[in-house]
Amino acid sequence: MMSPNKTILEVCFSPDLGGLELYMVECANELKEKFSVLSIIAQNTKLDSFLNSKQLPYLTLKRKSSFSLIQAWKLAKIIDENSIDIVHIHWTKDIPITVLAKLFSKKKPKIVQTRHMTMTRFKNDFYHNFLYKNIDTILCVTQAVENQIKKFIPQKIRPKTKLLYLGAKDAQEIKQEEIEQLKQDFKCNGSFNVGLIGRINEFKGQHLLIEAMKHLMYKGLNIKAFIVGHAMDEGYLAKLKEEVARKNLENTIVFVGFTKEVGKFMKMCDVILMTSKNETFGLVTVEAMKNGVAVIGSNQGGTLEIIDDQKTGLLFESGNAQDLALKIEMLYYDENLKNKLSHAGKVKANVMFDNSLQFAKLTNIFKSM
Repeated sequence: MMSPNKTILEVCFSPDLGGLELYMVECANELKEKFSVLSIIAQNTKLDSFLNSKQLPYLTLKRKSSFSLIQAWKLAKIIDENSIDIVHIHWTKDIPITVLAKLFSKKKPKIVQTRHMTMTRFKNDFYHNFLYKNIDTILCVTQAVENQIKKFIPQKIRPKTKLLYLGAKDAQEIKQEEIEQLKQDFKCNGSFNVGLIGRINEFKGQHLLIEAMKHLMYKGLNIKAFIVGHAMDEGYLAKLKEEVARKNLENTIVFVGFTKEVGKFMKMCDVILMTSKNETFGLVTVEAMKNGVAVIGSNQGGTLEIIDDQKTGLLFESGNAQDLALKIEMLYYDENLKNKLSHAGKVKANVMFDNSLQFAKLTNIFKSM
């Protein structure tokens, strides 16, 4: 077995800031107890502040494309200078530059990819053969992703696959007075509160909540909805706000923006939604369950492995705003069901999707390589 002082390079050149990117930071932070860990990100990205806040060592590279030979050579130099044993990548677009860097390097580290995205087409051409035969292991965040990889990557060049769910930390203890104060701030003390948390773009499906709220308001229900997160697509956000105004929902739908107090917002809500059309995993759903909040998610993708319909949450037909409204209404009228789902959801999240448990598994995987 390799020494626990093995050196790992966490790589993420993504310009975005979402679950994938923050998971990379968490990997760097959690793995440092057992390994030497260095991170590398693209210049001038939002990951800078998060790595800085945790005082984690990292480097930056100016990234122009996935196929830059110059950047691959620079990455190879970093690999050799720091005697990297394992390169851990997260963003699929980082595969080409990482594979080239491995080939350019003297160290020839193993490449491990945590696969956060779905795979929808066959990878049996020369280009993908070249890439995947140089990857050692793919860690799949859901069983569905692992099944896709086994389906679309030919066995002769397919890396080893392992199922490794993402995990959420234990819910932060928040005083009831703080939650009540937040409700007072948003004037939602007596209403049934619905939350949708995540990056604002069309894939995440915020428009479905707006449409569902129109159905619910037509029935005269006392519900408020909160859309929490920063905009990845300003044009889409503008359309959402126009639609809220057009449907006269300004008093019932609140755009909160980005917040670091996600747990407090979750506890303020009666239900948290996952409206993405086909979410690969859905960490927000798990976080809500750990916070003891009932969840409703679309019946596609990784959400099916998190929510057991009518047992640990509710599922609605993906893309169907009217069905989403019906599921919200179900919990609005049935507090016993809401409480039962929130309790069972918390139990499942603590057993299957606990942060410390999943990082212990990741540590063992890296130790055994």
